[in-house]
Amino acid sequence: MLSDADVAALYDVLSPWDPALQPADRFYETWLTGAGSVLDVGCGTGAMLTSAREQGHRGRLLGLDPDRAALDRARRRADVEWVEGTAANAPAGSEFDLAIMTGHAFQCLVSDDELRASLAAVHAALRGGGHFVFETRHPQARAWEDWNPSNAVDIVAPVAGSDRALRTWHEVESVTADVVTFAGTTTDPDGTVLHTDRSVLRFLDVAALNARLAEAGFAIEAQYGDWDRGPLTEASREIVTVARRR
Repeated sequence: MLSDADVAALYDVLSPWDPALQPADRFYETWLTGAGSVLDVGCGTGAMLTSAREQGHRGRLLGLDPDRAALDRARRRADVEWVEGTAANAPAGSEFDLAIMTGHAFQCLVSDDELRASLAAVHAALRGGGHFVFETRHPQARAWEDWNPSNAVDIVAPVAGSDRALRTWHEVESVTADVVTFAGTTTDPDGTVLHTDRSVLRFLDVAALNARLAEAGFAIEAQYGDWDRGPLTEASREIVTVARRR
């Protein structure tokens, strides 16, 4: 079996922060560079803020995440603030120029109450005119249809102190309205199951998403269908949103 620390290390292998290779990371890096203070909501293992500090960012950087094992990994970097909590626990005080949610973390806000509380907290954490930048998968692309064992990924990852060959995949369990429940499984190459977790994501369309943001006091400054700032179209797989606190 994999420990929580192993799972956190595995995440960094599967989702490395690399603006040179990943268009999404490059998009967010542009925003990070120009912001004096940054709140990373759902920071995970902290790779984005760690990179920002290494690249010379001198402002306040705060990462927020409910996963203790991921934060333990993030805390290897002591000159960034790391706080255990959900989006609804974002620190109030209108202190941040920028709030970011990467890796489709916004979709983890599933219930209406959770969405409302989280958006209110992010709004309260931003200064007037501050930006909230995030992405969510466009439901029209039906990304969950690709989440099945036939799309398993073989990797080598550090587990219990040494590199180990692993196989990982996602498999959908249910689709109810705009909510998708799925399982993530990691095995040895021989099929021995080492770890399984279940996740629930919400796929809001553009109209529903924008209504939630407006209700929380945000103005939509821009929305894109890809990481190159292309327009939203009938083929877009992403809804990349730049919202501004009113």
